[in-house]
Amino acid sequence: MTTCGEFLVKQLEAWGVDTVFGIPGVHTVELYRGLPHSGIRHITPRHEQGAGFMADGYARVTGKPGVCFIITGPGMTNILTAMGQAYADSIPMLVISSVNERSRLGHGNGYLHELPNQRAMTAGVTAFSHTLMSVEQLPAVLARAFAVFDSERPRPVHIELPLDIITAPADHLKIQPRVHLPRPAPALAQLREAATRLRAAKKPLLLLGGGCVEAQAEARALAAALDAPTALTINAKGLLQPEHPLLIGSNQSLVPVRELAEEADVVLAIGTELGETDYDVVFDGNFRIGGELIRIDIDPQQLVRNFVPSIAIHSDARLAMRVLLAELPAAEARVDSPGAQRAAKVRAQLAEDFSGWAHYRALFDCILEALPDARFVGDSTQTVYSGNHLVELDGARRWFNASTGYGTLGYGLPAAIGARLGDPSRPVISLMGDGGLQFTMTELASAVEAKVGIVVLLWNNHGYGEIKRYMQRRDITPLGVDIYTPDFLAIARGFGCAAERARDYTHLQELLRNAPSDRPLIVEVMETAPFAP
Repeated sequence: MTTCGEFLVKQLEAWGVDTVFGIPGVHTVELYRGLPHSGIRHITPRHEQGAGFMADGYARVTGKPGVCFIITGPGMTNILTAMGQAYADSIPMLVISSVNERSRLGHGNGYLHELPNQRAMTAGVTAFSHTLMSVEQLPAVLARAFAVFDSERPRPVHIELPLDIITAPADHLKIQPRVHLPRPAPALAQLREAATRLRAAKKPLLLLGGGCVEAQAEARALAAALDAPTALTINAKGLLQPEHPLLIGSNQSLVPVRELAEEADVVLAIGTELGETDYDVVFDGNFRIGGELIRIDIDPQQLVRNFVPSIAIHSDARLAMRVLLAELPAAEARVDSPGAQRAAKVRAQLAEDFSGWAHYRALFDCILEALPDARFVGDSTQTVYSGNHLVELDGARRWFNASTGYGTLGYGLPAAIGARLGDPSRPVISLMGDGGLQFTMTELASAVEAKVGIVVLLWNNHGYGEIKRYMQRRDITPLGVDIYTPDFLAIARGFGCAAERARDYTHLQELLRNAPSDRPLIVEVMETAPFAP
């Protein structure tokens, strides 16, 4: 007999799923019956939050949904934070959980792992949540999930299988071919009107967000065709290469870029929420658009959030860019163009603003000299905050972190593990602080077990340094921020990792170049000379 759980594994494999993150429990063991006979790799995290963060990192690198097998009750409550981060950043994630037998749902009799309503609990962090009430529903519900991943704003989907459904016979079900749904294309009349206004613009500005990561070539061509200075959100880093004459980085919260936004006569925003954590990290409400705003987004509701446009185009970013490029005169980016000169002026002003950050710039220059093709996966920590402003890379999906959107702590380590599993060809550096690392440090064991070689760059300032400064600026006596920090190197070695404290930049590069490929290397960087300001 083929059970529903076994059929689920076969269907996922047929649709291209090659990795599942999960912790077996008495309520999910039947999901595991079919895994040993499949080509799907199983990764065991040490906490369900780690499973979600790993799936997130895997999805950001591959573009495919990260898949998790989660137990009823505590497994679901544990993964909710990771689902919240994925929801905020539009990351495709499929969470398959168990739930109690259909006859026991909603009774409150104290069954193992019982919750009143798991679906209601996940409602705020999913595109949809579904309880499978019959085996026959499974193919259609999976198809709905992949429709979200393929054709809508991608976000987590939760499917829960009652225990009596997981073990039910599924011999009569046939593996279904995957239907790849197209993403929405733009309305031609709207796009032509947008092109007309952009051609007439004297001071255009281009704002690109994470919704554009699959449109790197189109983004570069569009910036050149518009001759528009271009700002990227954190999740869009790399869409324009560092030397691109129109790039002004991810500095929308800083005065020079804000002045550019106010003086622009036409602003084109594509695949971006225009949200606080990319455009107003100083939280003063002073990012303003002075001219006309044209927005393109795959999410129709997002088109009217934060800033209301004069033209709203519901479309996939890449499809819209391609049609728009056909309506605009082709051009090459030039250092002497009016747009490039405007961008150069902003970059010069920003360089003055960042003059006190020379130590962070030196740190990243050092890392990239040793590992020029590295991917950076970050937490909420000082190296991430500074790198968001300073670091530019030559491709998308190479810089992402949890400092935007939902803003979780503990993300950087497990997400880096997922990223490395998704693409083992590129070195992965996890940017962590000593506070955040203590949230998910146990996932070092998962990485050792799975033979995942990543570098954890641990910025150690002995506590929650950024929050402490925040309290001090507001005349609040620091409390709860000077936390005890353990001997990270000893703990990491106990997990089976390589671990060293970097003495200086030369030593740091030596450690990076000789990092093991089959287990993590923890490099502790103290917030003291030579790494401090």
